[in-house]
Amino acid sequence: MKVFDPNYKLLDEMYRDEYFPDFLVDKVKDELQKVIALLESDETDAEVIQEKLDEVIIAINDLQEEFDENDSEIETVARDCIGETVGYILEWFGIPIDVEEAIRERDW
Repeated sequence: MKVFDPNYKLLDEMYRDEYFPDFLVDKVKDELQKVIALLESDETDAEVIQEKLDEVIIAINDLQEEFDENDSEIETVARDCIGETVGYILEWFGIPIDVEEAIRERDW
């Protein structure tokens, strides 16, 4: 069983930017942790992984209103940061899913 990189700070750029409330970045991180947990369980079926990614991205989509209520939004910096984080996770575990495909359900 491969464990995720303990030195990689998920969503670091969002945490460093005061525009994004930490408690909301935590919620995005919690969603991404679900993908990591699946991959740490040695799941390699691309369809199963993509289904989990779709669920996670839809859950992140659902946070947009809460970001708005806190004078923030999932905008360029957040989009890039989330995309890069998903890309790193997939690369770390050797999963051959393109990042754009991985986050295909996003509406941000």
